Amino acid sequence: MRRLPLLLGLFLSVLATSQPRAEEDLKWQGWNAEVFAKAKTEQRFVILDLEAVWCHWCHVMEATTYQDPKVVELLKSKYLTVRVDQDANPDLSNRYGDWGWPATIIFAPDGTELVKRRGYVPPEGMIGLLEAVIADPTPGPSVSADADVVPSTSALLTAEQRTTLAGRSEEAFDEKLGGWGDTQKFIDADAMDYLIQRAETGDAQAVKRARQTFDAALGLIDPVWGGIYQYSDTPDWTSPHYEKIMWYQANGLRQYAQAYALWKDPKYLKAAADLYRYLTTKLMSPDGAFYTSQDADVDATTPGKEFYAMDAGKRQAFGREPRIDQHIYARENGWAISALVAYANVTGDANALAAAEKAASYIVANRRAKDGVFLHGAQDRAGPYLGDSVAMGQAALDLYAATGKRDWLKLAADAGGIIDTRFKDNAGGFLTTLKAESTFLKPLKIVDEQVQVARFANRLHRYFGSETFRALAEHATRYLAADAILEQPRPMPGILLADHELGVDPTHITIVGRKTDAAAISLDNVARAYPVAYKRLDWWDTKEGPLPNPDVTYPELDQAAAFICTNRICSLPMFTPQELDEKLHQMTGQKVPSRS
Repeated sequence: MRRLPLLLGLFLSVLATSQPRAEEDLKWQGWNAEVFAKAKTEQRFVILDLEAVWCHWCHVMEATTYQDPKVVELLKSKYLTVRVDQDANPDLSNRYGDWGWPATIIFAPDGTELVKRRGYVPPEGMIGLLEAVIADPTPGPSVSADADVVPSTSALLTAEQRTTLAGRSEEAFDEKLGGWGDTQKFIDADAMDYLIQRAETGDAQAVKRARQTFDAALGLIDPVWGGIYQYSDTPDWTSPHYEKIMWYQANGLRQYAQAYALWKDPKYLKAAADLYRYLTTKLMSPDGAFYTSQDADVDATTPGKEFYAMDAGKRQAFGREPRIDQHIYARENGWAISALVAYANVTGDANALAAAEKAASYIVANRRAKDGVFLHGAQDRAGPYLGDSVAMGQAALDLYAATGKRDWLKLAADAGGIIDTRFKDNAGGFLTTLKAESTFLKPLKIVDEQVQVARFANRLHRYFGSETFRALAEHATRYLAADAILEQPRPMPGILLADHELGVDPTHITIVGRKTDAAAISLDNVARAYPVAYKRLDWWDTKEGPLPNPDVTYPELDQAAAFICTNRICSLPMFTPQELDEKLHQMTGQKVPSRS
């Protein structure tokens, strides 16, 4: 989303304190069917202000645009005003995520979209917009009909499609400054995962680009509290926007841990530790679950640029800090759990793994319905949502790989079953929400969620050998391979990741031995820390019965051993951590990293 320079935002924040206020504040209401029933009866337009608790420009727009007397007059005369927190409403945030935050959407009384505006709209711009809609209530150039998506007959991409998608990612990369795009800079999670996947195979260009981006993004990490800011609004990574959102905390922690595992560079370990520290000190609830985000600013008079420049002592003496959104969402906790597991795997930090299990137990107890579907928050307007069950299913699978506890594997399988039976659309893809959002909005299926389902379901297939889960993954990838999806001009590295993982076997490491055996535990630690993101980890303790996927027959030995299967080749048993580590590098073709 394109934004005005931060200095202008600070000026507007100060200006808001002296600007004349409207005689009476606007009365905002929530998004529901009654809004449009009233709009039809009264022949009013509906304006949706889609905001976020942490959003700097949302606060600026509230303090300026929506306090302007002329804006208020126009809204009260011809509009119904709706305000929604995008974090709490994944159906709307997914639908309009390309348009903001804040996103401004104007509807006709019958629900037809007329205008979609991204980012901050100043008072004079809003006045012109509202008047133009009144004068000509027809859809503007920002509104276009969604293309019909006809799933591909093939679950895998063609070589030509892979080349086209890879080319878009190549073109979007900034060779000079790192990262993707030429205005704002942040670590794009799928794009970085794609680079890491290529780097693991020894692709020198991918290694260079990944490390360049990781190095540049270190400037977005808060040196006092830890945690990573959302993005820089300049391409040189030096002008942070100071909101701290769970998506970036979780993916940053996971990926910096993976970077350290790959290259043993101490600065990546420090970055991961700083993100872990922030996650467990600022965003952890007393119950061990995780909050959603932290605001960019303290208030209109103390912006993030001023507050976050303070050292630890000055922050403490100041006595106030940016607000933390204390909602606890299943989806965001799933992301956090997977990140904590990744950090624990690389560092051997038992506390991180314990924190992941505690958060997962809280979400299972408090955000899982009787039928097994995961709910978003304590109260959902339009859920259950697909994203919560995918994220928590993947988190449970990650916990199984790290602990060997089969209860987590069962939880992951149950989440996969729910996705299959309740969110799958037989016409193609998976629906964002189970509830009909309205009579006029087309059911929503977004690319990112199809990618997440494909990757999760494929991993379930690998762990269980189940054709049901394979079919689930293929249902997602056939939707992703549709012409209407692939013809979109933007880079979509997530599709390349899903396609790659569906088409090849993961590196499969199995520990054979008692889970109380110190030798088996040492072998498992090596397997967990080995820097291949796409891997399957099993631990066969014969007391627990056969493995869920008995695709390989292992001998019962009188001492703990490890086996590796990759590229349809399985190793002889290995009995020491050093032997396992060396054989892993040999069989996967990775060089042994040297410490920087």
